[in-house]
Amino acid sequence: MAAGTASWVGQPRVKGSSEPVQMALLTFSMIGLQFCWGTEMTYATPYLLSLGLSKSRLSLVWVAGPLSGLVMQPVIGMVSDKSNSKYGRRRPFMAMGTVAVVFCLLLLGWTGEVVGLFVKDPEIKREATIALAVVDIYVLDFVINIAQSTCRALVVDTLPIEKQQLGSAWVSRMIGVGHMMMYGIGALDLEAIFGDFLGDTQFKKVCLIAAIAMAVAQGTSCWAVHERVLVSDGSLKSSNEGLLPVLKQIYSTTINLPPRIHAICMVQFWSWIGWFPFLFYGSTWVGEIFLRTETPGGKVDALTDVGRAGSIAFIVFAMISFGSSIVLPWIIESPEDDHKPGYTPRPPQGLQTVAGEFTKPTLLTAWKLGCATFASAMIFAPFVNSVRFATIVIALCGVPWAIAGWAPGSFLGVEVNKMGTSIPMTNSRRGSDASSIEMRHMKANGSSSPTSPSSPSSPSSSSPTSLHLRQPSDLSTSSTGGH
Repeated sequence: MAAGTASWVGQPRVKGSSEPVQMALLTFSMIGLQFCWGTEMTYATPYLLSLGLSKSRLSLVWVAGPLSGLVMQPVIGMVSDKSNSKYGRRRPFMAMGTVAVVFCLLLLGWTGEVVGLFVKDPEIKREATIALAVVDIYVLDFVINIAQSTCRALVVDTLPIEKQQLGSAWVSRMIGVGHMMMYGIGALDLEAIFGDFLGDTQFKKVCLIAAIAMAVAQGTSCWAVHERVLVSDGSLKSSNEGLLPVLKQIYSTTINLPPRIHAICMVQFWSWIGWFPFLFYGSTWVGEIFLRTETPGGKVDALTDVGRAGSIAFIVFAMISFGSSIVLPWIIESPEDDHKPGYTPRPPQGLQTVAGEFTKPTLLTAWKLGCATFASAMIFAPFVNSVRFATIVIALCGVPWAIAGWAPGSFLGVEVNKMGTSIPMTNSRRGSDASSIEMRHMKANGSSSPTSPSSPSSPSSSSPTSLHLRQPSDLSTSSTGGH
């Protein structure tokens, strides 16, 4: 191999016998991530408040969410881009992140017991428990982003331009499934169901269940997806070793983003100023309204009451979000549809465009309407005075949340894949499961691309269950689409 060169070995593929099964397995890891975020959003806030942490200091704790995403996702994206692991570029980081997340979740649930092993004085123990819990949440947010960024990048790497919107829609669906499962479990009285099994409090049980769900979901996607392997002579890695070159490249990439990707990032920046407080404080907000208006006399477990009340409201939110993620792709136009050739439309183009927005809106229009709907729902928040009203406000955000989880990834995936691939494919191929999809660079009519490393007449590509797909994005761009 010539100096300074790199090539791909193998073909990306996903196990399964049909496209829906393949997409579900590819995005199954998102379910585990929602268990982790759901545990934080539903129980971590009331847990810290119950320990005596003030709300003003609590806001500093939740800076960990955006801070960890800002730092970890681009760094992990770039580091994984250059990985030469025989297991692929993304899955090793998914596995490492999962192990760290499981450890942090278990530590969060049993923080008091761990501190109690070393501290006996009640007041010192309380302060130490708060400190350890805060540190654990910061670490948890950072390691979650290791897994999350590579999960997203895996979808972008595996799917072609014409499948990016479908992949993003499946990500949104799995997020909805994860939310429904997590909030459904959180709304149950787990202490009555399991007793002291899985822990002696609701919070401990939820943390343990979230840890198990994370391990199972991530393990499933890692097992089902086979990545291409990057093979290089080492110069690709050695020329960019160290933290400083990585940070310089991130800075250079940030200030030189393509205009469309820059626009997507700006919309994300401003919209998430609204989404972060909603996600991290919404459950506690509903729970506190419940405590003020509907708590039965004599109840002493405020943490469980707040968590369960918030979970019930967010179950409705998750159900609407999940339903929207299934229905909306059928009624919203793909980002690529605008570029398809055709005859001159009747009526005139301008009039048809206006009419089309009402009959089948574009994904961009749906994204705009979603942001406007979310903003409108938040206007009513100061006037809420009952759990029912609070649940309605939370539920109204279900559709915007489904779009927010779908549109940015879809647009980014399209833009990233348009940049093409700069690394050649070798003719080497790993063993292929007959019931798996191989992701190839094929034309829409099924004919082989000139750069395709294998013929469409091969047994695996002629199988009824094979998808003729494009090669994943190159090293310099794939991490962008995963964030």
